Amino acid sequence: MIERLLLGTVADKPHIVLKDAHGKLLFEECFTRRGFDSSYTIVYHSHAPMPDEGYAPTQRGWPKPAATEASHARRLFHAEKTTRTGKALDARTVLLTNAQIDIGVVRPTEDDDAYLANNDGDDVYFLLHGSAECETPFGTLSLKQHDYLWIPRSLPHRFLRVEKDAHWLHLEMKRGMHLPRQYLNELGQLKMDAPYSHRDFRRPTWLPKSTDKATVVIKRDGRFWERKTAAPLLDVVGLDGFVYPLVFPIHRFQPKTGLVHLPPTIHATFAGEGALVCSFVPRLTDTHPNAIPCPYPHSSVDCDEMIFYCSGNFTSRRGVGPGAISLHPAGVPHGPHPGAYEASIGTKSTEELAVMVDTFLPLHPTQEALAVEQADYHGTWK
Repeated sequence: MIERLLLGTVADKPHIVLKDAHGKLLFEECFTRRGFDSSYTIVYHSHAPMPDEGYAPTQRGWPKPAATEASHARRLFHAEKTTRTGKALDARTVLLTNAQIDIGVVRPTEDDDAYLANNDGDDVYFLLHGSAECETPFGTLSLKQHDYLWIPRSLPHRFLRVEKDAHWLHLEMKRGMHLPRQYLNELGQLKMDAPYSHRDFRRPTWLPKSTDKATVVIKRDGRFWERKTAAPLLDVVGLDGFVYPLVFPIHRFQPKTGLVHLPPTIHATFAGEGALVCSFVPRLTDTHPNAIPCPYPHSSVDCDEMIFYCSGNFTSRRGVGPGAISLHPAGVPHGPHPGAYEASIGTKSTEELAVMVDTFLPLHPTQEALAVEQADYHGTWK
């Protein structure tokens, strides 16, 4: 995703013969993005990856979002009150949706018994509570509280060793995701003034091995299919490329401070078509003696704004706690609750932690979001 990853045994050149120590021919697979026109990884398997023992529709997964009308009211959803639990594959609830992104939460209480391969988009998870281990054919990653996990489209993955009381934000980036272009130089290297460095990302360092066959649940166009592999899924002996799972701890994000309050674009962390993911982390506030550190009232006439609250003192909001999700639609002025703007004058730092997503298409709450909505939120600015 951000630089070349080489693990295990690979051939001297792509598309030539590679055999194992016993003289058996290994099978090369090209895992590509945007057809053959973008990044890719070449993977070497001990077995041909195509044969299946079974392939059929399944009830596994999660319900297709039932979108309601987009509202021009400020809204708050207590996502911490969602009740769908179980295996991570089935324990997710979509709360906001449009043609380019689904936003929801995952509340796993058990380890996965099958892998998810999401062909509808890149999966991005943010762990509010609960550590886990994410296992993929491209490597295994250990996850901790406040980690982002980025899974490229269609890569099978499952969660093991899920800690009790897990609560994760889930973004399905339907048009893919990338690092903001302004952070990269012409070689694709992160610039020195980017808010993170290559060293801040965790990549797979070893390939899991198993002779077990696997069940892979494939999501395509909102429907789910169950594939039972005829060969081990975890038989990768080597890989070489730029497509692989990636972890970024939010506390590695380097916030910027200015003379006066800077716009939220300085918090940009990941980007996708029609969506920008931002990280609000503890930071020093503005340095002008008369600065007002609290975010100013603003009308984002082009973007809907979603904020997932994580921890700390949310200076601009009252009555909002960890796990809640706010939605402030385009065209409606929004900003700090009464008293917060004035009270921020003279403060030197903020401890709040949150994930924000701005979208250019309207976000539609789902029927499941209505069940956890705080009905009077729009009027809390009185």
